Amino acid sequence: MPEPINITLLGTGAAIPSLKRKHPAILLHYGSDYILFDCGEGTQLQLQKARVSPMKISKIFITHWHADHFAGLLPLIESLHLSRRKKPLEVYGPEASRFIDALIELSYWGIGFEIISHNCDEDKKIEKIFENNSYEVYAIKVIHSIPAFGYCFKEKDSWNIDVKKAKKFGLTGIQMRKIKEKGKIKVKNKVIKLEQVAKKRIGRKITYSGDTMPCKELFEFSKEADLLIHDGTFAEPMEKERPHSSATEIAKLSKKYKIKKLILTHLSRRYKTTEEVLNAAKSIFKNTEIAKDMMKIILK
Repeated sequence: MPEPINITLLGTGAAIPSLKRKHPAILLHYGSDYILFDCGEGTQLQLQKARVSPMKISKIFITHWHADHFAGLLPLIESLHLSRRKKPLEVYGPEASRFIDALIELSYWGIGFEIISHNCDEDKKIEKIFENNSYEVYAIKVIHSIPAFGYCFKEKDSWNIDVKKAKKFGLTGIQMRKIKEKGKIKVKNKVIKLEQVAKKRIGRKITYSGDTMPCKELFEFSKEADLLIHDGTFAEPMEKERPHSSATEIAKLSKKYKIKKLILTHLSRRYKTTEEVLNAAKSIFKNTEIAKDMMKIILK
């Protein structure tokens, strides 16, 4: 069985927070990794509610440098310092090094651990910015009033050996491990390929848009994603307030690009309830939900 991917929507509001909706922040837990996407005001308190120590967080991906998406970063860094963190913290985003340097300069005490800044390349529409043995993270340039990126967490494909098939080919346990590593193996002058004795499992894909107008590149890259968490500031397109998306626009694109599940976030305070936004989206794309603070999604 694959590792579950646990996602907690820590904050789901827009520029001005409310009692029900804090500033944007998403926690992703996969294996031993805890990753933050955006770190709005109040993120530390939301992490406490989620019963996750901020000391566990290894990477933070900031979509853009509007305060509602990063205002929780300095207090989080100071708390990590006061908790005697020693492990480096990696921060990704447009011009990340410039903004992190500015934040550290604001800190009265300085910090006792290393912050490694990674600048997303504004000249690239899509860029792989992190990779390990299990997953990759891509930055996707989106359309906002300042430089901004969405992020795609992409689990790597894996192969599950069918032991019965492998034994029919006479493979031993050691040979099964080798064929999984190398993709093929030679047994008694015969080449056996991995696909002959194993089933491929396509890695799961999760995309977070951050703030953006509808962006073709983001949807093309996120085609058939297991989960899309997208800016759904308005129910219908608002021509005078265009650096954001509407529920109807995103629902149409989610249907076109075969997204498996859509969650709309960053809702405008103009809506007293979520019903108008949800109904607008679900009339087009049924598998839509409205984000709520502390909502949990588990991909198995």
